[in-house]
Amino acid sequence: MLHSESPAVRASDVSIESRTSHRRRALLLAALLSIAASVSGTAPPPTRADAARLRAKVEAIERNGQARRPAPLVTRVTEREVNAYLAFDARDQLPAGLTGPRIRILPDRSLSGIATIDLDAVRRQQKTRGWLDPLNYLGGKVEVAVAGRLSSADGLARFALDRASVSGVTIPKFVVQELLSYYSRTPANPGGLNLDDPYPLPARIRRIDIRPGEALVRQ
Repeated sequence: MLHSESPAVRASDVSIESRTSHRRRALLLAALLSIAASVSGTAPPPTRADAARLRAKVEAIERNGQARRPAPLVTRVTEREVNAYLAFDARDQLPAGLTGPRIRILPDRSLSGIATIDLDAVRRQQKTRGWLDPLNYLGGKVEVAVAGRLSSADGLARFALDRASVSGVTIPKFVVQELLSYYSRTPANPGGLNLDDPYPLPARIRRIDIRPGEALVRQ
C-alpha cells in the first residue's frame, strides 16, 4: 500500500509488489481448490455472499502468514464457499483456456475436480505424439475431470491421482501431467508442476484436514 509520506516509491516497485501479491493469492487459491467437501445435488447454488466469506478468510490467512510470529490459526472452509469464490472472484486468477472449475469430495473422501479446458492450445505444443496419445484425437473445449487424494503435513501437500477423464472418456496419467504442466507453467518455471511432486503450502499453512462438508486450514 502507498502512504502519503512515501512519495519516493517508484511505479516499478508497486508493480513488483502487485505481482508478488498476485502470486501469493494464486498459490493460496490452489491450496483451497484441493480441500473442499461435497454437497447434496439439491443444495442451492453458491452466492456472492459465500464468495465474500471465503475472501475474508483468505485475507485473514494471508495476514496471519505474513506476521513475524503467526498465530496457531485454524480456518474452516466449506465447498460452497470455495465454489462461490471460483465462480465470482477467481476468474482473473485462472490460466487462459481453463474455465468453470468446480470441486467436491466423494463419499470415500477422495477429491474430485471438474473444469472446461481448451485442448487445442495444449495440442499446439511442438512435441511428437504416439498413436496411442489421446490428444491426437481429442480437441476443442472439453470437460476434464480428475479424482484423487490429498495429503498434507509440515507445510507440504501431495495429490495422488486415482483417475481422470475427458468428456467421460478415461485418460492415462501422462495426459493429465501434460495438461497440468501446460496450465501451471510460469516464466520462472516453464515446465510447470509435476503431478507426483509435493508442493509447499502458502501463507505458512502447516496442514489441511479434510472433513465431511468442510476442511480445516491449520497455520
